[in-house]
Formats: sequence, structure tokens, C-alpha cells
Amino acid sequence: MTAFVQRAAGLAALVVLGAAASAPAGAQMRIEITSSPYRSLTQWLDTGPDADTLNRQRHRSADSAALLRGVPGVAVAGSGGRGGLPVIRGLGDDRLRIKVDGMDLIAACPNHMNAPLSYIDPTAVARAEVYAGITPVSLGGDSIGGTVVVQSAPSLFAAPGQTLLTGTAGAFYRSNGDGRGVHLNSTLAGANVSLNYTASGTEADTYDAGGAFKPAAPVPGGGWVDGDEVGSSAYRAVEHAARLALRGDGQQLDLTYRYQHVPHAGFANQRMDLTDNETDQVNLAHRTRFGWGELSTRLYHEDTRHRMNFGDDRQFLYGDAPGMPMRTDGRNTGATLAAALPLTAVDTLRLGAEYQRHRLDDYWPASGTGMMMSPDTFLNINDGRRDRYAVYGEWERRWGSAWQGQLGVRHETVRMDAGDVSGYSMMYAADAAAFNARDHDRTDRNWDFTALLRYAPTARASYSAGLAQKTRSPNLYERYTWSGHPMAAIMNNLLGDGNGYVGNLDLEPEIARTLSLAAEWHDAAQRRWHVRLSPYYTRVEDYIDARCAPTASCLPDRFNVLQYDNVSAQLYGLDLSGHLALLRGTAVGDVALDGVFGYVRGENRDTGDDLYNIHPLHATLTLSQARGRWHNALETEWVGRKHAVSGVRNEIETASYTLLHLRTRYTWRQVTLDAGIENLFDRRYALPLGGAYTGQGRTMAINGVPWGIAVAGPGRSFYAGLSYSF
Repeated sequence: MTAFVQRAAGLAALVVLGAAASAPAGAQMRIEITSSPYRSLTQWLDTGPDADTLNRQRHRSADSAALLRGVPGVAVAGSGGRGGLPVIRGLGDDRLRIKVDGMDLIAACPNHMNAPLSYIDPTAVARAEVYAGITPVSLGGDSIGGTVVVQSAPSLFAAPGQTLLTGTAGAFYRSNGDGRGVHLNSTLAGANVSLNYTASGTEADTYDAGGAFKPAAPVPGGGWVDGDEVGSSAYRAVEHAARLALRGDGQQLDLTYRYQHVPHAGFANQRMDLTDNETDQVNLAHRTRFGWGELSTRLYHEDTRHRMNFGDDRQFLYGDAPGMPMRTDGRNTGATLAAALPLTAVDTLRLGAEYQRHRLDDYWPASGTGMMMSPDTFLNINDGRRDRYAVYGEWERRWGSAWQGQLGVRHETVRMDAGDVSGYSMMYAADAAAFNARDHDRTDRNWDFTALLRYAPTARASYSAGLAQKTRSPNLYERYTWSGHPMAAIMNNLLGDGNGYVGNLDLEPEIARTLSLAAEWHDAAQRRWHVRLSPYYTRVEDYIDARCAPTASCLPDRFNVLQYDNVSAQLYGLDLSGHLALLRGTAVGDVALDGVFGYVRGENRDTGDDLYNIHPLHATLTLSQARGRWHNALETEWVGRKHAVSGVRNEIETASYTLLHLRTRYTWRQVTLDAGIENLFDRRYALPLGGAYTGQGRTMAINGVPWGIAVAGPGRSFYAGLSYSF
């Protein structure tokens, strides 16, 4: 264990010992979860993993996005050890609204390495909610693909006259990549005051691919990949969070400070590695219940300092420069106000207002002596500004025991602007002058509408239908990156496809109109079996796709320079999931079978091209057994061949594969042991949403690494995690 993790472990041990020493005898725990009683239909739409599933998956990956694998309609894109991007029914990244403890987080990086879910460790996640298809306007906004809501554990309080001391501490190890880490969650509380502290430290080396992984050709200037090693996949991270909670009659106040430091994280599908990322977050939330309903307010601020450069396993093309430092400073401030009013016994009205202020400076200091990267600082985005103002109203009604409906409307004003730019030298002057000559101020006025209807005619079946219009404005990188020079363009890549990208000031907001249906059948008690089928169709007006940049010559089977462009697109598919209790209360315990199946297709209606990063046909089947303290599972994961790929991006096809995973969990008193084997037979496969492999070699040139190598998935890995509850 390195000094990095040892320091985190020492701090965790110190807090545990100190808390234990201060705990009075006979302390009793009282948990109060302040969930709203006015969101029954919204809760039915939530398809996130349950608490037991989250607990079993925490040690399988250091990426919180990976906790969502297995949720119907959800996949995970990206190749960073902690930088996964959820994809819901073919739409991901900024097309989703991602909330972490109530905060709308924004990636501050031209490669989106600091994705929103990277700011919370999997061991700190207590609840994850996924709203696919039709998302209520109270949970949507500036997104077209759905919403992911991730929450840490709620504040705990003691019974009157008691003092509460509780928490968990643990460690884990994964053999592939030598991943290891520690975590702590501790609470000291009285009846009205609660103090919580969480910490985690995790790191891993580069991982090995399954089977024998070799590139199709030698990497120019970089040789072969070392054995089966997948370059640029190592990472390190540490997190600390402290929360003070106060409660009185019908109200609660929570103040949280979170700090995260990532000294290094490799990205095998980007030309750069993350070389430092520091983030400070302050989150103040207040909830009050009145006779007329519930009022919730939140204020938050996030400050991110992000740095990129070449990792140790990458070769640099230009010998007169020691590297290519890149820096991004992001500031994200938000405020929300939400009210839930039960108008009658069957009617609930929700009203809300939101504000978000995002500021971004993306600049690349000079390096070396040549004109390519000196003598001046390259201003990629200078004083980028993106402000959102939103209001919404949502009405929910029950008609007897069988019918339930919801109508919602939301309006957002999105104002964006950026300052003038300049390049390293006169080599970039023409592009900079063309950008600076134009007005950068843009204002979008966006409307969202939702209508949902649910019908449950019997205790064994329910049916739902929903229509929605959702709108998303472009992000700062899609609108304001300006240089078509290949060296600069390939550093602006939100997709991990190896191409370079140029922004477009003329982009229009994406408007998605969705029809989503669902049918669910189950036994009356909803314990022995259930099946859920959900087909959907989405038409997107002004979908932000790509075209060959005006100054580029784009060729097949290579990396090119592209420009963002609006097109008409459509996505359609279906999700199927089910559960069957095979045995209950027998000598071998409870045995169950769970399955998830998904199909999605995305098409550019203007050109007939396929959309990028659409997950191929896939299915997961899990056989689980629970008996006493043991819980075991055998999981089969099948992914079909990916042949519907984006032609404009020269997206790489991937072959079908089948993986087998084993998991076990044993709980004894206050100790829980999780262990398992991922990819049991060490199968070789490529990640269908992993992008293009650019993890080694001469990464600066558009042809510095060979086109056509997909990022390989991890080979066999043994993992074990031990946690202690006190």
C-alpha cells in the first residue's frame, strides 16, 4: 500500500478511535429519512438500483457511474478509472441531468475527465435514482435524455436524551491493476444536532486486458503496448466531507463541505491525462414542513482547478517542448427553491425555481520554443459564462385507486457568452480573428412539457404512457472552442473517439420529443415474480452531431477534425427486465433469477448515418442465492456486435462477447466481507462505449496513434472488500 493510501487510512483510523472513545455506553441509533410524502408517481418512475444492489457493487469499481450498470436502459461510456459517463437510452454526458446531493454538477474539462459522478466515491453513495424516458419537470431541465440523482446517506439523529455514535470503516483490494483503497463514514449526533465525517482514498495502476491484447500495428514512436497492459488507465483520488445538520420542529438544515483531490488519472481514449484536479464544494440545504405543504431550498458552490498533460506512458511528438500543460478553472454556483402543496386528498402541486451560474477559463500555458506551443498562452475558452434561470409547475392527481397522472411545464432561459481568444503564436491568428470578429453572446429560451398517465387495473398489472418535450442548450465547449488546427482541435474531445472538434457559435438548442410506454406484470404481493417491458421513441430536433470541419479534409479509417453541427435525429428501442423467485425458505436458502435486456438504435435523419456511442444489443442474467449470512451470485453479461457506428466519426466496430462474474457476501455481526471474480474466464473484449485507444504513442499528431484500436476491457480480476459497522 502506497504512502498516499496509508495517509488516508491513518486519518480514517484516527477518527474511528476518537469517536469510539467519546461514545457513551448504551447509545442508541435512530435513523430519520426526510423523504417527501408527495411524490408517489415520481417514485414509481425511479428505476435505480436498490440499497442491497448498491452494497454489493461498491467494491467492483472505483467509478460511481459503474453502480448504475444493470439498471434497465443504462450503460456507462468512457475509459477512465473514475470518469464514467452514464448513458440512458442512447443519450449521455451533458444530455443528462446529473445531481449529486442536490447539486447540478458540470464537468470543467475539454475532455470531460471530471465527470459529475467522479466527485463522489462509490462507498459514499447511499441512494441512486435513474429517471429514463419521461422525466418530471421538477427533476429535469437543460437535458433531453433523463436524470440521475445520487445521494450520500441522510443525516442521522439520536432519540431524545440519547447520544448516537455510528458509522462504517473499510478497505478493499482488486487484483487487476492492483487497485486498493480505504473508506470511513462516521456520525456523532444528539437529538437535534448531527456531525458526519466521510473520507476515502483509492488508487490503481494500469489494468491488464483479457486474453492477449496487442494493437493491430506498432504504435509510432511508442512501440507495442507492454504485454497486456492498457496504457493510461491508472488513477489516484482522495475525498473528505464534513456535514453539520440541525433539526427542529418540522425543519432540518444541512451544511456540507466536500473536498476532493485527484493527483493523477489516465484516460486511454484521450490524448491527455489528468495530472491534477482539486475541487471544493459547499452545499447548504434547508427543508421545512408547514400545514400547507413542504418547502425546500438549497444553495451550493463548486470550485474546480483542473490540470492535464501527458502521462508517463505517452510519447511527445515535438522535441523542443517538455509537454503540453493544459489548465481549466471552473466555478459553479446554484440555488433552488421547491414547494410541494397537497391541494386536496388526491391533488398535489409542485412549484419551483432554479438558478445556476457557471464560469469557465480554459487555457494552455506556453511550452518549449517553437511556434506550435509558444510563446503565448493559448486561450481555449476565455471567461466562458453560462447562466440558467428556470421556473416550473407540476400537477399530480389520483383518480381512484387505478388511475394516476401528472402534467408539468418548465421554462428555462440560458444565457451564454465568452471573451476574445488568442493562440500560442501567429500560426493560430486567422482562426482567432474569425472567432473574435463575431458576437459571442447567445440567449436560448427553452420549454419543457411532460404528460404521464398510469393505469393499474388489478394488483397484478400496471400500464403507463408518457409524452414529453425536453430541451438542452449547447455547453461551452460545443459553442466556443474555436481553433481548427489539428493539434489544438484533438485536445477538445468530449467523446473519446480520437477526433478533433471545433465549436460552432450558430448551434441551436436540442429539442427532444419522446413517447415512452411501459407495462409491468407481477404477482399480487410483488415478491415472487415481475416483468417490465418499456418501448420508447425519441425525435430530436437540432441534435448536436458533427460534420467535417470547413478547413479540414476528412478521410475514412483515420482521425479527422470535425465541427459540431445541428441535425435531425431519432432514437428508439425497448428495455425488458424481470425477476423470478425460484426457491424460498428451502434448505439451500432463497434462489432467484434476475434479467435485464436492452436494445437502442440512434440515427441521423439528415444523412442516414448512425449516431455515435449507441450501445449494442445486450443482456444480463443473474442467478442469486441467499442463505443466512451468505449472499452469492453468478452473473452472465452478454453484449452483441456493434456494427451500427457513426460514419462521420469513423467510429470503431466492436465484436460481441460474453463475460461471467462471481460474487459472494458474508455478514457476521458488524463485519461484512464482499468478494468476487470479474471476467472469470479472462475473456478478451473491447468496450463498446470505450472509444478509440490513444493511450500510448505520439498523441499530439492527428495520425500520431493508429486508427482502429478500441479500448480493451479489463481481464480477470479478483476483488475483496471488508467493512466494519460501529
